[in-house]
Amino acid sequence: MTLSARSGSGLGKNYRRAFADHASQIAVTLSKGIKSREACARIRYNPLIFYYQYSGFSMNFIETRGNDGQHPEKVSFSEAILAPISSFGGLYSPESLPALGEAFLQSHIDSSYKTLARAVLTAFEIDIDSDIIDKALALYDNFDDPNNPVPVVKVNDDLYVSELWHGPTRAFKDMALQPFGTVLSSIAQTRNENYLILTATSGDTGPAALETFKNRANVRVACMYPAGGTSDVQRLQMVTEDAENLKVIGVKGDFDDTQNALKHLLASKDFKHALQQKNIHLSAANSVNFGRIIFQIIYHIHSYLELCRQNEISPGEKVYLDVPSGNFGNALGGYYAMKMGLPVEKIIIASNKNNILTQLIHSGAYDMRNSSVVATTSPAMDILKSSNIERVLFDLFGSERTKALMLQLDSEKYYQLTEAELEKLQSIFAADYCEDDEGKKYIRETFAKGYLMDPHTATCFKAYETCRDKPLKTIVYSTAEWTKFSPVIANALTGEVDTHDIDALKAIAKEAGIEIPAMISALFDKEIAQKSIIEKEDIEKEILSFL
Repeated sequence: MTLSARSGSGLGKNYRRAFADHASQIAVTLSKGIKSREACARIRYNPLIFYYQYSGFSMNFIETRGNDGQHPEKVSFSEAILAPISSFGGLYSPESLPALGEAFLQSHIDSSYKTLARAVLTAFEIDIDSDIIDKALALYDNFDDPNNPVPVVKVNDDLYVSELWHGPTRAFKDMALQPFGTVLSSIAQTRNENYLILTATSGDTGPAALETFKNRANVRVACMYPAGGTSDVQRLQMVTEDAENLKVIGVKGDFDDTQNALKHLLASKDFKHALQQKNIHLSAANSVNFGRIIFQIIYHIHSYLELCRQNEISPGEKVYLDVPSGNFGNALGGYYAMKMGLPVEKIIIASNKNNILTQLIHSGAYDMRNSSVVATTSPAMDILKSSNIERVLFDLFGSERTKALMLQLDSEKYYQLTEAELEKLQSIFAADYCEDDEGKKYIRETFAKGYLMDPHTATCFKAYETCRDKPLKTIVYSTAEWTKFSPVIANALTGEVDTHDIDALKAIAKEAGIEIPAMISALFDKEIAQKSIIEKEDIEKEILSFL
């Protein structure tokens, strides 16, 4: 099923009544000799947003693997985020997408991030009260620069870095999880229901989820991370959290083990029954939840508009989006933005040595049969089973084909696209992967030019050099601040090895002439509150004992 941008027919009475009211106000204003653009601005009339507010449309979500007769065939946004796993272990995807083309972009050239976000969410017509949305978006005021929470920095002549890490945990997951936490907990309180939020993390989702949900009413969080598979800063951000509604669990394994456990528990009738005995419902904070993805669409549109504001491109000019990819949620947000009308030539997927996505986009084969996760210097991308590829398969090839491919991957650790399917995939995506030493080279070279970046961002610089067919402006998405992976960066810049995080942080700060953010330096003086490290077979028992 290929998603199309929504168009309308059969407009209801509310739309006609509201349109007549706005038209009357505009006429009165025009009669005073005021120009039409200013007249619309004075009464806050935007035709596109107005249409979605009053036309009677609302966003439905449908199942990526078809319906099993036990789930509803369509659900609302709130239902999809409260119970994110659908029939046959699949996900929920939007039935259609709002069309936000050049007129929308032109109308938001001068908009703040929050105004743009409000407009995108309004266009989706999600079933969330506007005051909850406003409260959720207000959390962007706590980022480094409330007026521009996502700065876009020019690094090369045609390469621009969109910095997604200016929130409280210094990683891009804050962009979605900060507002998402408010939305989900508000729904739970409105419904007078209690929720367990499961989180599996390769390093960044965990701290962001814990930060957004701590001490919130009606919500508890169980966060699983691969013990020894994150940076020290990432680990400290999790294990020093002491709110009573949070549980952090180190798992002896890799990220795929934690994510498989999460998906198993979300689909498990026995686990849900055990929760029901405690009057608890189940949801997730990973990007299997579309509540994450919808907020990730926004920053792709914002980054494009930032280039327009900087006079680097003209509205309508195509760009490349260059995305470091593990679980594919960031890239999926760009994909949906492209489908909604953002002028994108291609989406470039940057990977590390765990290059399963590069293999898929080059050959059409998703093959994990002889693979295991390899530890790299960009650990947030140390993933083989990338959840959000499923939503792309569904959009391009429909639910029946997606179900067949995903069930084959579950049972055989392999599937192969047809030549026609691969051609379709390659018309949208390009991909390459970056070895650790190559990434350090890009860190070192870019620092010499005056820009400091983390190892995940560095993978994009390799893909920028190898994947572009046209000399178009390229937006690289920087997913983490340098502070999250300081030993790798210190090694890249000075050759130091086995440096402790605190020493590496100080060395880099001195070299770059910058300060270590207070929320990072404070971690090393905090008491360890979460000490559980368990075998993966014991995850369910550990979580139930917490509740």
